[in-house]
Amino acid sequence: MALLTPEDLENLSMQLEENDEIARRVTGLDIRGICEALYGTKPGSEKVGIIPITAGNGVIGNFTSSLLFIAQYFGFEGFITEHPDVTGYYEAVSQGADIIMMADDHIFTAHNLRNEKIVSNHVATGVIYADIASRFREASSKDILVIGLGRVGYAGACHLVNKGFNVYACDPNKEFLQKAVDELNIKPYCSDDRKKFSMVFEATPNADTISEGMIEERCLVSTPGIPCGLPPEVGKKYRVDLVMEPLVIGVASMLYSVIQNQ
Repeated sequence: MALLTPEDLENLSMQLEENDEIARRVTGLDIRGICEALYGTKPGSEKVGIIPITAGNGVIGNFTSSLLFIAQYFGFEGFITEHPDVTGYYEAVSQGADIIMMADDHIFTAHNLRNEKIVSNHVATGVIYADIASRFREASSKDILVIGLGRVGYAGACHLVNKGFNVYACDPNKEFLQKAVDELNIKPYCSDDRKKFSMVFEATPNADTISEGMIEERCLVSTPGIPCGLPPEVGKKYRVDLVMEPLVIGVASMLYSVIQNQ
């Protein structure tokens, strides 16, 4: 979780309310409803044990407390272990945690100890942000643009292909792009084609990845990216609906994806 800072995690409640409102307006569902529709699950009596991890760059300020807020907001019981690392894991299991959440510099996981389901934040985040983009009620076609094909973007692109969308994608890393073309049968996006999209899923750690030539007016951009890939002036000019925040939506996706189907 090296990209997150304590400042990114401020005002999560306000960010969630704003994104809920946008999602509800453009898709007909709020974030909770999208998670339920996407995974076919609802929280039951699952208890989430959140373990601070000190490896690498160490614990991010506000991170575990943010996870607890998110888990409780979406209807899960949760607690943060008193101790970190292996001792914390022992503590979480001893206190009856059904789901373990923990993150180091390389991976952030949710592991359901009862049904053995495990998911990474990269996959869960890619899937839900791609799914949000695909639900745009005013979309002009089944064409959707994916910007960035790293772990998050690839997972989202795969989800969109499986949903039957016409997926176009771009990435400056030619190997990433070719891998997605070969494995997912997506179409490389070329700006020379002057094709514009009403649905965009952006998954890069870079600013200003979305240009005027890519988007239609009144489009939906769904992105977990830090910083935001949509330049403010472009978003305003084209009246773009933007779903974006650093943590809540991806964590909700993680939790809903590992609980038992109803």
